[in-house]
Amino acid sequence: MIKVITYGTYDLIHKGHIRLLERAKALGDYLIVGVTADSFDRERGKINVQQPLIERIEAVRATGLADEIIVEEYEGQKIDDIKRLDVDIFTVGSDWEGHFDYLKEFCKVVYLERTQGISSSEIRAEKRDMRIGLIGESPILNKIERESHYVNGLSISGVYSRDTTCFSTELKKLTTYYSIDDLLEDSDGVYIISSPKHHYDDIKRALSKGKHVLCESPITIYEEQLTELYTIAESNKCILMDSLKTAYSLAYYRLCLLAKSGIIGKIVSVDATCTSLYNVEIDNDGMMSSIWNSICAWGPTALLPVFQLLGTDYSSKTIATHLLREDLDYDTFTKISLIYPHAVASIKVGQGVKSEGELIISGTKGYIYVPAPWWKTDYFEVRYENPADNKRHFYPLEGEGLRYELVSFLKSINSGNKYSYIDKNISRAIVNIIQNFYERKDTVLL
Repeated sequence: MIKVITYGTYDLIHKGHIRLLERAKALGDYLIVGVTADSFDRERGKINVQQPLIERIEAVRATGLADEIIVEEYEGQKIDDIKRLDVDIFTVGSDWEGHFDYLKEFCKVVYLERTQGISSSEIRAEKRDMRIGLIGESPILNKIERESHYVNGLSISGVYSRDTTCFSTELKKLTTYYSIDDLLEDSDGVYIISSPKHHYDDIKRALSKGKHVLCESPITIYEEQLTELYTIAESNKCILMDSLKTAYSLAYYRLCLLAKSGIIGKIVSVDATCTSLYNVEIDNDGMMSSIWNSICAWGPTALLPVFQLLGTDYSSKTIATHLLREDLDYDTFTKISLIYPHAVASIKVGQGVKSEGELIISGTKGYIYVPAPWWKTDYFEVRYENPADNKRHFYPLEGEGLRYELVSFLKSINSGNKYSYIDKNISRAIVNIIQNFYERKDTVLL
C-alpha cells in the first residue's frame, strides 16, 4: 500500500483545495491530510484564517478524500509524521516548489500544480473590507493603523480625536473627522481609546447607530454602564469587545494554557506588575480628564492573568493607592491584593512609580516566570525545585498582539459570534474593581 501525505490550512475550502486533494489521492492508495492547528498558523504569521480548526477538519472530512486526518501543531512535525506513519509520498502545491526538498531524505516529494485563479485569499478579498474608525487620543492609535495592514478584509475609514499631537505621519494621512457621528456614518465599527471617562458616551453613541465596538479596557468605569452597553449591543446585534492586546500575545496565551494544565501543580499565587514613568502636568483648573490614571492604564492588563487563572470569585480585596493630589482621581501608584478561598493575588500598577514589570505564577510543583515587560513578552520560563527540570519557551511576538486582536474583532463581526479572548465576566470584574477605586471602596489612601 502506497501512503501519501499532504498538509494545509484548508480555510474556506474551495474547488482548488478539492482538486489538489483529488490529485494527491491519485498518487497512492491511502491519503493522510494534515490540517494546521490554529496556534501553529499564528506562529507562521497566518493571522487571517477565518475558520477554527474543528470547522476546517470537518470540511476536509466532508470531501470524502482523506483516509486519515491529523493535526499539524509544530515546526518539524512533517518529518516525525512521515517516519511514524510510514509515508511513501509527500505532496504539496507547486507554489512551494523546492521548499520541502529536505523531505526527500525520508520519502518521495511531489509538487502539484494548483488550480489557477482561485484561493482562500482571493475568496476573502472578494468581500468588501470592514471599515473601522479610530476614536481617541493615544499613541496606540498609531500601532492600530500600522497593524491593520496585516489583516485582510479590514480598512481604516478615518479618525476622530480630541487631541492629535501624538499622531504619526501615517495616521495624519487618514481622513480626520470633526465629529464622532460623521466618522460613524462612514464606518462599520470603531476602535476606541479615548479617556475612560468618555468611553461610555462614545460606545453608546456607536452601538446606538448599529456600529461594532472594540474598546481599550476598561470599557467603562462603572458596572451599571457596562451592563447597559451590553444590553444595547445585544439588542442591535453589535459586537462589543475589550481591547487588551496582551490576551492575544502568543507567549501569554501559551503560558496560560500550561498553567491551567497543571504543569506547575495547583496555582496558589499570581503576582503581576505593570508600571511606567509618566510626567503629569496639571493645568490651572486641575483638569485631567484626558489623562489615563494608573488604575485605568495598567489595571486591566495586570488583572488579566489573575482573573484568567484564578477566576473572578475572590473573597476579599484591598486597594492601596497613592494619589497625585487628594482632590484628583489620578493615582501615581496602586497595589491591589485579592484573597481567594485557596489562592492569593496581587497587582502593582503605576504611572509615576517604576518597578520590575514581571509576572510570577506560583504553584505547588513549580512556578512560571515572565520577565519584564511581561505584557508583551515572547519568552517565559517554567521553573522547578531542580533547575535541571526548568524549561524555556519562546514564541514570536508580532504586533504586540494587536493584529490578532483585530483579526478576532473582524471574525466576530463577520460571524456574529464573539471570538474575544476575554470573557464578559472578566470584563465585568475589571470594571467592578475600577469602580471601587473611584468610589474608594475597600481602598486605603497612602
